Amino acid sequence: MPLFNVYPLYDVTPVSGKGVYVYDEKGTEYLDLYGGHAVISIGHAHPKYVEAISNQVAELGFYSNAIQNPLQVKLADKLEVLSGCKDYELFFCNSGAEANENALKLASFKTGKSRVVAFKNGFHGRTSAAVAATDNPSIIAPINAQQEVTILELNDISGVQAELEKGDVCAVIVEFIQGVGGLDQGTAEFFEKVDKLCKANNTFFIADEVQSGYGRSGKFFAFQHYNVTPDVISMAKGMGNGFPIGGILIHPNIEAKFGMLGTTFGGNHLACAAGLSVLEVIEDQKLINNVNVMSEYFIKIAKTIPHIKNIKGKGLMLGLEFDFEVGDLRKRLIYDNHIFTGGASNKKLLRILPPLTVRKEHINMFFEALIEALPEVEAAEELQTQNI
Repeated sequence: MPLFNVYPLYDVTPVSGKGVYVYDEKGTEYLDLYGGHAVISIGHAHPKYVEAISNQVAELGFYSNAIQNPLQVKLADKLEVLSGCKDYELFFCNSGAEANENALKLASFKTGKSRVVAFKNGFHGRTSAAVAATDNPSIIAPINAQQEVTILELNDISGVQAELEKGDVCAVIVEFIQGVGGLDQGTAEFFEKVDKLCKANNTFFIADEVQSGYGRSGKFFAFQHYNVTPDVISMAKGMGNGFPIGGILIHPNIEAKFGMLGTTFGGNHLACAAGLSVLEVIEDQKLINNVNVMSEYFIKIAKTIPHIKNIKGKGLMLGLEFDFEVGDLRKRLIYDNHIFTGGASNKKLLRILPPLTVRKEHINMFFEALIEALPEVEAAEELQTQNI
């Protein structure tokens, strides 16, 4: 049976991984500075992670949410301490799209309203309401387009105020660092004003931390760089280091009701074992501190390279912007230098999303390869321009 052909694929087949490296079927080593879309938080095959999953699956891999699961409570308690989100409550799910879907559903339930405000270049997932709130018409089917969503420019405070004062908006959803959209960020004034406007207009403020959460921004959550208090915080990618797990943190002012939200697989025993091990490694290895040290080192080197026109993002959620499209550069890095990097909807942006365990020697390897590749890429770009 053929696979449904929806992914353009590189001709690389990883079969194993260790730390910041993956290895193909021929044993070729690749430096992973993309982490499979920022999923790999504590490194490939971390021993504590492998041990936790192996031990749990040997005991009990799954049972439904109809019974007590102490692992859920243990993970929630650990998350409260490390994130600093005191008294928030946790609902488990399986992915970032599902997290945002539940966040939007909860907002609509509690406010009795249905319209959503989201932002240009935002990405919130591919399920019904989440994809409708995503600024990419090519992935929104007619069934998704039935959702009521208004897309505004990032930093458009007056636009947000005008929409919220109409009285029908259940939620404002925003990435504090845009991922797929290209690492753009709102200003502190914007985020803090939107937070106040939401509270004044019975509207949920949803922080989409699916990609930026779990330490990647240099704080546990990216919204913590600002003076805001989200009603709901969505999370997923780095939460399980590759094991499917997601969740939303819900402000203590929001009351639960039986049946309001639900999931079959969310918060299962195996997922919780994976999630707990990730939190323990982040704490034990002081990875958020490492994020800040490595980010500063990376940015310092990037500033010395004249080809780089802009450095975007925070922590280890970074983008390097050039004055040419980076598709060929990414191919050269992966095939010639054996380094994984990422792209964005901004075709001139190279995304860097390594495991939070990355070290200076890995950053040095990347910049040595980049400096070597840039003249060849620019020469090819110039030749192509001349031939047009």
